[in-house]
Amino acid sequence: MSALLAALRISRRSAWRSRGRSALIMVMIGLPVLVITALFTLVETMAVSAREGLTAELGAADARIMQAPPDTELHQEPTGTSWSTGGDGTPAARLGPSEVAARLGPGTRLVPFTFGVLPLGAERIEALRIDLRDPLTKGMLTLAEGRLPAAGEVAATPESGLRPGDVLRPPGAAPLTVVGVVEHPHQPALRQVVGPDISPAQTEELWSPHDYGSGWLADTPKPVTWKDVPALNAAGLYVTSPAMTSDSRTPVRPGPMNAAGTAGLGVMVIMVVLETVLLAGPAFAVGLRRRRRELAEISAQGGSAAHLRTIVLADGLVLGGAATFVATALGIGAGALGAPVLARWTAATVGPVDVPWLAVLAVAALGLVSGITAALVPAVQAARQDTASVLADRPAAAADGPGRPLAGVVLVLAGLGATVVARRQSESVWVWAAAVLIMIGLVVLTPWLVRFTGRAATRLRLPLRVAVRDAVRHRSRTASAVAAVMAVTATAVAMGIGAQSEYMDRRDAYTSARPTGTLAIWGGTMSDATWGKLRAEAARLLPGVPLAPGYQVQDAQGRRYALRYTVRWNGIRTRRTVAIGDRALLRLLQGRDDPRAAEALASGKAVVFDPAAVRDGKLALRAGSTSGPPRRLDVPAVVAVPADEHQGGALLPRALVEQAGFATAERQLYAMYRLPVGSTLGHDLFKVTGRVTVASEEGYRNLPAPALWGWLVGAVVLAVGGTLAATGLAAADMRPERATMLAVGAPPATLRLVVAGQALYVAGLGALMGLAAGAVTGVALSRPMTTHGAGDPATIAVPWPFVLAVVAGPPVLATAAALLTRTRLPLARRLQ
Repeated sequence: MSALLAALRISRRSAWRSRGRSALIMVMIGLPVLVITALFTLVETMAVSAREGLTAELGAADARIMQAPPDTELHQEPTGTSWSTGGDGTPAARLGPSEVAARLGPGTRLVPFTFGVLPLGAERIEALRIDLRDPLTKGMLTLAEGRLPAAGEVAATPESGLRPGDVLRPPGAAPLTVVGVVEHPHQPALRQVVGPDISPAQTEELWSPHDYGSGWLADTPKPVTWKDVPALNAAGLYVTSPAMTSDSRTPVRPGPMNAAGTAGLGVMVIMVVLETVLLAGPAFAVGLRRRRRELAEISAQGGSAAHLRTIVLADGLVLGGAATFVATALGIGAGALGAPVLARWTAATVGPVDVPWLAVLAVAALGLVSGITAALVPAVQAARQDTASVLADRPAAAADGPGRPLAGVVLVLAGLGATVVARRQSESVWVWAAAVLIMIGLVVLTPWLVRFTGRAATRLRLPLRVAVRDAVRHRSRTASAVAAVMAVTATAVAMGIGAQSEYMDRRDAYTSARPTGTLAIWGGTMSDATWGKLRAEAARLLPGVPLAPGYQVQDAQGRRYALRYTVRWNGIRTRRTVAIGDRALLRLLQGRDDPRAAEALASGKAVVFDPAAVRDGKLALRAGSTSGPPRRLDVPAVVAVPADEHQGGALLPRALVEQAGFATAERQLYAMYRLPVGSTLGHDLFKVTGRVTVASEEGYRNLPAPALWGWLVGAVVLAVGGTLAATGLAAADMRPERATMLAVGAPPATLRLVVAGQALYVAGLGALMGLAAGAVTGVALSRPMTTHGAGDPATIAVPWPFVLAVVAGPPVLATAAALLTRTRLPLARRLQ
């Protein structure tokens, strides 16, 4: 124990003396710990449990009652909830407050509320009708500014953009004055207005217990438990109460991890340890080279090989422990602070700060083990060093162990075979598992590759020849740095190819029923007179723009129907709604005049832009309605070419629809027109009727994998850091040679070129190895990431600028940094 304490003291003092190297090692070890800890904390904090979300739902009430639409069958269970329309035995009429209170027991007090949307011009905003001054609503929303609303007033959330003093003018209702700003405890991105006199519009077809609908907050004489739920469900009432949440009886236990989950966890652990060891290993080796005289003196004074190993391993324990502690604290802080920001940015939920301590401590232990493992090889080298040679400043070159190249080849071939098998699996984790096998094989092969590539040194100029020969002579030091760059580059290249392939697949999977640049104006259920006014206003606001009409479908009872068909697009089942119109709409959808398609439309046939949807000259359609029985139609069809590559859909003539027993009414307008920035067309049409929708087809708008550039920055930082650590080690080893070269007249530029040559060789060889390994893994990743079923081919796309930056960036930056190395050295002492 005394030897361990002494070793820890020596390591602590050495770390403090070499603060730059210590900081580099701590960053290498702590960065993965920080990222993973922050991710765990972020996910746990943003996951709002049922217990944590009760106050936002119930306030201070004993229960929250939501009234389901008529003919809805509810089934609430501790394991989940289901509901369906058209159930038998449910009441057709809504219950009144007195009837609900009677079912909850005498003495029950109810506070009504309604969730819906409030139309404001062409926009809509979430709306909650409730009196926030009632004590039962305490905790649902927090007052941040102003005061709580009274009659004729509302409060708004910060994201709504409304401030106290603003006036809302909903159509057909009295104006509402904003008097306060309120915040939701778990939804910082919520855009909502709240007040006792709001009349929000509800959509019964989209009813759900946590979104839209009406209900009551209940102050009950006794807790509402699961025993009361069946009777309330039978009455069409959905119930939430604290007693139900705490009355779950059996705690939810995580099920056994499946094979993919276990493999994914193992792959993550191996890659974190491998990256940390390879990156921090050269930095530990730098420390060993700088301390080898100190260690030799300890050995000369009676220290054993075990003592030397303990001292170097203590470096890993001290620096790994410090890095893990700091990274864990920073990770928890980053996750806690980042959760509200991410929730506001992504419109997600966020709860109180919650740290999964078991997972965080496991990650911290992993970081500590990685630090000790990174110091393991330098510790073995320290125990084996020759004391006399070190004291005489004679470094010894390391030799490859027997059988290493063969073992590396076997591992790489096994990894390639596993990659071929894993590529056909549905989950990408198996490809990463095979990639780890390839990387380990390349790590084992690296010393041999260093020696093999060193044969080309004879053809290089003097500075580069000296650099490469020194790198080959110190293969143990060079191989670690080359392998570190290889692992980082391979991971980044694989992620880049996989992400770009997925982006291209999604872009190819994007489809629309209209060409890019189309403006659509849709009218809902309205009279012919109202539609006439809307059409006239649209023509006035869009002078000179040709408007092609489209038609809605109705049955004899006036129920609206939609005609749809299903087709596979890029391997994904896609459901389309067909358009109904004449030759003007056909010309817009095709972007040109097509006499053959126009003739088919005029003869009563459907014009289809999805060839796979037409079988035996027929298009199978399903006529669906929210209030009427569905029907199936088989109509004659011809295939035509659309205006855009990613466009599908179909156009039916009115006569064909009317022959099937339906009526048509013009309620749509289409035009090839892009609205200018700041256009008020939607707002102006909304003044005519609130049942209008204005939409523009803009095509696929997602950016090509923006996260790739984050991977680029991380890969460059890690690869350059590992290369510079190895370069520093090489510079320390070559001090006598560099001093001799300086003494015989070598200019400083030659010395800088020698150091820069070391950086170029290490980073270049590692980048080329990483490119090969990453390309194999990336191509294999493309299949599980881009296929959607049997027979769907994989999409393979290479982001060439990203790959070029990942492969060429670290060598260029590391070489440039090495050129700035200080070259003025004192003459080294030589043995006589």
